[in-house]
Amino acid sequence: MGFQQGLSGLNSASAQLDTIGNNVSNASTVGFKSSRTEFGDLFSTSFYGVANTSAGIGSQVSGVTQSFSAGNITPTGRSLDLAINNNGFFIVRQNPTSSTGSLAYTRNGQFQVDKDGYIVNGNDRLQGWMANNGVVTQGPVTDLKLQTNLISPAATTKVSMGVNLDSRLSAPTVTPLNPTNTNSFNWSNAAQVYDSLGNQHNLTLYYVKGTPTATGTPWTVTAYVDGSPASGTNTYTMNYDTSGNLITTTSTTPPTPIAPFSVTFSPTPVNGSSAPVTFTVDYTGSTQVAQASGTPTETVDGYAPGTLSSMNIDTHGNIMASFSNGQNKVIGQVALATFTNSQGLQNEGGNRWQQTLQSGVPAYNAPGSGNAGTVQSQALEDSNVDLTAELVNMITAQRFYQANAQTIKTEDTLMQTIINL
Repeated sequence: MGFQQGLSGLNSASAQLDTIGNNVSNASTVGFKSSRTEFGDLFSTSFYGVANTSAGIGSQVSGVTQSFSAGNITPTGRSLDLAINNNGFFIVRQNPTSSTGSLAYTRNGQFQVDKDGYIVNGNDRLQGWMANNGVVTQGPVTDLKLQTNLISPAATTKVSMGVNLDSRLSAPTVTPLNPTNTNSFNWSNAAQVYDSLGNQHNLTLYYVKGTPTATGTPWTVTAYVDGSPASGTNTYTMNYDTSGNLITTTSTTPPTPIAPFSVTFSPTPVNGSSAPVTFTVDYTGSTQVAQASGTPTETVDGYAPGTLSSMNIDTHGNIMASFSNGQNKVIGQVALATFTNSQGLQNEGGNRWQQTLQSGVPAYNAPGSGNAGTVQSQALEDSNVDLTAELVNMITAQRFYQANAQTIKTEDTLMQTIINL
């Protein structure tokens, strides 16, 4: 009888239509992976090597497998939207407030920040490694959390200035130095420095040209902070050779390096910081040539307190935070999981998969290392469903269903003929 074969075919076709319908319904689901229904035949059993000449007894669904091919990547402009290029899964912790929260794996990179500062996808927290003073040490993965509090201030410890002093200038006509009298110095420049509480102070440096000699030209630098002379020794002498280069060693054997200029000042009590601040001014790379005096390069460490203003994630998953005081800091790194057999993962819905014995244990790597792909921020991975192909498959499955229904109808006609004999 053909009822069994037709019925099994109807069940198989129905399962195939269910799979196609699920693919079509998730054609716009971020990170979704399409599935296909795989069939096997049912055949009557042969014993003791006796040839079996009977027809098969139908078909069966041997499995529904997923395709983990990558979907198209679409830019979104949101800094916490992430897409994976090539291999790997984001790691998320489900029910993070519970002691039994388990890890799951997803390609859905629609992340955001919750009220506690954690990077989440729905209620699941993204996993990775937090940085310590800007350095990431890989180990067990943990919940990634943005630094939403103030970044502490830092006092200035070093000012680097690559200045040029105009060799065409003559020594001042007025001595000693008086900042209110421009005839007592040749040139001045300034920088912003900070005390231990992040208060900003104005550093002004006055340059006075000395009398040139056969070996070079001396320049005296005097440091003022907030309009007053710096504490202790506030002057420093730079010497330039006849080629206009700064002489940085004394003529001893071996040559002795010349120490950078050390400046100390004490903030006024009204600023709340009474501890003296000492920093160095390094003039390495400075010159004295026939060009207007200027400061081509200047760097100053130390900064005021700041709050998180923006963030960016690079291709290796490093989370770079930018603060309102102009500082940038790595605060963490996204981790990716890879599996020996991705097909062995258990789909639990919600764009999440669970590890199984068939998938093997996950390997956790930074993006771009091991066999993990890189990540792209401000973008999302689209579903890998080929809608055109699915609609064609739907027509084929419908014909498959109709043909099996016709088999049952034909068998019913034959049965009716036999009954009417």
